Amino acid sequence: MNVSAINSLALLNMATNEIAQAWFMQTCTAEKWCINMVKQRPFSNIQALTKQATKQWNTMTIQDFLQAFSGHPMIGDLSTLREKYANTKALAINEQSGAQGASEVTLKTLQKINLEYQQKHGFIFIICATGLSAKAMLNELQVRLPKSTETEIRKAAQEQIKITLLRINNAFSRPKHKG
Repeated sequence: MNVSAINSLALLNMATNEIAQAWFMQTCTAEKWCINMVKQRPFSNIQALTKQATKQWNTMTIQDFLQAFSGHPMIGDLSTLREKYANTKALAINEQSGAQGASEVTLKTLQKINLEYQQKHGFIFIICATGLSAKAMLNELQVRLPKSTETEIRKAAQEQIKITLLRINNAFSRPKHKG
């Protein structure tokens, strides 16, 4: 079995530790969180899995948060999304769909302010972008840019777990391949 074959909770529960860890890395790139999630198996249902995901996330350190943040493309940088994160494509495909239809000016502004944010805070802007327009993401970025780094790490960590939970739920709600 390989990572792409895991399309049910039963398969995730049966997977080797190595395959399960690789699967969890698609949902969140904080290695310690992934290791902890593998140890929590088997999960009785999706609710138990997502509850444990949140519980384990709440035990992470700032370094774990930063490691997870580094697993994201910069909002608005769709070429990075396509190239660097091809392995998470199936689970993350619609996360920045609001940026895909944005004007060039909005995308350039998103990128410019995100670079300012990264220089100030030491990591890229993290937001659960599903369902948000590029303009809404830009507005939130502008609101969050002046905040303290400590505040932003906490806010980004809250956004990260939302993203992780969406990816977990999406993984098991995709149509199953018949083969």
